[in-house]
Amino acid sequence: MTATLITGANKGLGFETARRLVEAGHTVYVGSRDAERGRRAAEELGARAIHLDVTDDWSVGAAAKTIEADGGLDVLVNNAGIAPEWGDPVVGAGDLTAELMRGTFETNVIGMVRVLHAFLPLLRRSAAPVVVNVSSGLASLSRVATPGTAAHAYPGVAYPASKAAVNMITVQYAKAFPDLRINAVEPGFTATGLNGNSGRQTVEQGAEIIVRMAQVGADGPTGGYFDIEGVLPW
Repeated sequence: MTATLITGANKGLGFETARRLVEAGHTVYVGSRDAERGRRAAEELGARAIHLDVTDDWSVGAAAKTIEADGGLDVLVNNAGIAPEWGDPVVGAGDLTAELMRGTFETNVIGMVRVLHAFLPLLRRSAAPVVVNVSSGLASLSRVATPGTAAHAYPGVAYPASKAAVNMITVQYAKAFPDLRINAVEPGFTATGLNGNSGRQTVEQGAEIIVRMAQVGADGPTGGYFDIEGVLPW
């Protein structure tokens, strides 16, 4: 049975992805910073709860040891993320602070690297290892730089910059570990707590590309950037 870890899975896209992968027959670990919320979510889903705070070395290391003792890991979905610049108005370049940028990168970028580093040894023992990094359409430099697009109209800096870094990490890890399928995905503007439920689509719709890429085979793509319609421009 395929063992899958999803970070930030007690709600939103992570929760829906966990639900779908449990239905597909995966043994799913619901990674959650809040242990009690994670336990309740896992109980509802028929999954396994794992306490995992991507900003904490000890927490991530302990989670890796637990999953290793259970038998290992085949699929890692790096879903945990924050967008503290969201609000009314969004924090743009004129009001951006180092503290806001640092906090965003600590979770969305450094946290993801922390998890990758801890779980790569387990993934490399799998017969069909897969990593899905949840990115954003706002990470596309092409789109953000093109007048008339929704991405161009977005004024925030910290969140798009963090997700652009996620894309670069995806490419570099995919080159370094060619036996793994490592891809970045754009779920679309989904109504979740990340954006105050202002998104235009449901979590069911947003999770579709995550679920799809979590199930790619050994002949599937790697080092790519995808949404539900196909390949996205960097």
